[in-house]
Amino acid sequence: MGTQEISSRLVNDKEQLEKRIKAIEKDLANKRSQDFAEQAGENENNEVLEEILSETHKELNLVNSAIARLSSGQYATCSSCDNPINPERLSALPYTNTCINCAE
Repeated sequence: MGTQEISSRLVNDKEQLEKRIKAIEKDLANKRSQDFAEQAGENENNEVLEEILSETHKELNLVNSAIARLSSGQYATCSSCDNPINPERLSALPYTNTCINCAE
């Protein structure tokens, strides 16, 4: 996978994550029911959405970090041991910053 292809994939991932964040935030901002029983269900749903939102923010941070590493020329280098990261690993997890040995 070439640098341009990696960059395009990361930018696309970033755009998708940003859209997901906006959609979740919009849903969380919606007015809630006046019915107490419905509010209980809505609160449970909100808790799930808040956890998804948190995980999406974390993934977006990883993608942004990968884009920065790509720009600086350190994209495929393990941040722990400075060895190259296997291209297959990068293909599966394009935002990873560690080789498989350091990840374990």
